[in-house]
Amino acid sequence: MTAAQYRRIVLKLSGEALSGEQGYGIEPAIIQSIASQVKEVAKLGVEIAIVVGGGNIWRGKVGSEMGMDRATADYMGMLATVMNSLALQDSLETMGIPSRVQTSIEMRQVAEPYIRRKAIRHLEKKRVVIFAAGTGNPYFSTDTTAALRAAEIEAEVILMAKNNVDGVYTEDPKINKNAQKYSSLSYMDMLNEGLGVMDSTASSLCMDNDIPLVVFSITEKGNIKRVVQGELIGTTIRGK
Repeated sequence: MTAAQYRRIVLKLSGEALSGEQGYGIEPAIIQSIASQVKEVAKLGVEIAIVVGGGNIWRGKVGSEMGMDRATADYMGMLATVMNSLALQDSLETMGIPSRVQTSIEMRQVAEPYIRRKAIRHLEKKRVVIFAAGTGNPYFSTDTTAALRAAEIEAEVILMAKNNVDGVYTEDPKINKNAQKYSSLSYMDMLNEGLGVMDSTASSLCMDNDIPLVVFSITEKGNIKRVVQGELIGTTIRGK
């Protein structure tokens, strides 16, 4: 068995990745598939933190465009991430993987409040930690949450799992079939070329704290393990 290349990782999942082909809601089969892949990585001794989006249930930006107060719409989106996190935790626990949900908005009946030192302690005990409710503040994306939490817990890499693309391309491959896939690039190039992998706040956090990012497809089973073992799939982004 190939050894893991990372000791501690942050896995970033979009809300849409949990909805399957239907594009909304939570698809139990998809959740179970992701949980089984996380289990494979946990068996390698890797410390795993997960940040889940909420776009399969609600997007704050969409609510704002409909005329809602932006802060209120974003708080609703944070609550959606909690629902996804609890669903993922349930699947992990069913498979015998101990896990904890930590949320930036206090709701002690369903999850722990986010406390950095406690999160690190859970990771050291090989518990999967799922960070929910974003940063706890409106106007910040879950990509920024992933970058912030990765810096706080001193993760070695962010694995950005996508359900609709297998890396970063020069253009949208669905629109232009001649779009070229990057095997690697720098954060500065990503920002300058407007590739839209992460928002600028998240990208700057990763760049300033020297946290590499691997963008890959989660639709093929075993890909999380392959990335953790150092297989060159997807696109790696690092440095300036």
